Amino acid sequence: MPKNKFYVVWSGRKPGIYADWNHCKSQVDGVEGAKYKGFATRELAEAAYHDDFEKYLKKDLNAPKKIVCSNPLIGTPILDSLSVDAACKGNPGILEYRGVDTRSGAEFFRQGPFPEGTVNIGEFLAIVHALALLTKIDSDWPVYSDSRTAIAWVKAKRIKTNLNRTAKNEQLFILVDRAIDWIMTNPWKNPILKWETAYWGEIPADFGRK
Repeated sequence: MPKNKFYVVWSGRKPGIYADWNHCKSQVDGVEGAKYKGFATRELAEAAYHDDFEKYLKKDLNAPKKIVCSNPLIGTPILDSLSVDAACKGNPGILEYRGVDTRSGAEFFRQGPFPEGTVNIGEFLAIVHALALLTKIDSDWPVYSDSRTAIAWVKAKRIKTNLNRTAKNEQLFILVDRAIDWIMTNPWKNPILKWETAYWGEIPADFGRK
């Protein structure tokens, strides 16, 4: 279990993020209905502070579901990582994508819904979004995706889609253009890894709509 390094106070004398337990304690001791929780990273604490506190207090974010893999060649996922996924109602159809902390499932970003897109485009955008975010905060965390196609597109620095660009999906294609420009002009140090669904279950970023 990782040691808590940052503490979020949602309700206390002075809500905010604190870098040690003593400062957090001074904000919540004796305060009726105080709401607070410890997190392993500042990024996770920041995401939680600006989110609904109830979903964080209902579960232990530092106690991920244990994944046991019977195949030694596959192993288990790296928990200090970002996982991404996309959901599409129809293909093409209404599209969303998001990125979450693999260990806890706390959401780092979500985009959409877009009126017309495909799962592969959503997965591609989610990977690039994760890479850009991790590069911005100088993190070497890997990025997990369960889409071999999207991973291949990122590595090739281009997409190969049958979806025609139209007025309906123009906003989505503008994001694709920006994503391709970003990977063409920016280096990154983050491994892009395949989430092994057959061994580990659904990726933590899954929207749960199957």
